Amino acid sequence: MERIIFYILAAVIVTFSFLSVTSAKILRAAVYLFLVLIGIAGFYFMVGYHFLGAVQLTVYAGGIVVLIIFAILLTEQIDNRLARPKAGMVIASAMLALLGIGVSVYSILNHVFDKKIAGQLATVDDIGTKLLSFDAGGYVLPFELISILLLAAMIGAIVIAKRPIR
Repeated sequence: MERIIFYILAAVIVTFSFLSVTSAKILRAAVYLFLVLIGIAGFYFMVGYHFLGAVQLTVYAGGIVVLIIFAILLTEQIDNRLARPKAGMVIASAMLALLGIGVSVYSILNHVFDKKIAGQLATVDDIGTKLLSFDAGGYVLPFELISILLLAAMIGAIVIAKRPIR
């Protein structure tokens, strides 16, 4: 049964990811992104990471996508269709995507995943503690700086989108 659910979630994620990047309507693309993020939360729930699944649903699917949809609705060009990309851009994008897939597969297959911390195998708790640590080597400050940067980018995009066309 788990295998069937896995394949259904994988099909949903792949299908709506493709639709999200190929849709000519920007609002539809945001809705497709919402469905992709729900599918990813389904994977988290499947492997028993209930907290991470809940965070995925509330922060990303619930918060970020709603913010993106709100920003789209603030623009005056919501009914306009996006221009179709040129054939050269599609080919270049496909080549870069294939290169990224190749690098990812190569890295996964050739990396040893038994990182040790203080002589013991690292656990999820160790990684989470390190990510949320204020100590030297912790990543709380970069996360906070990135959130401020994203907020500034969203405000800037709204200001630019609301300017009258001259």
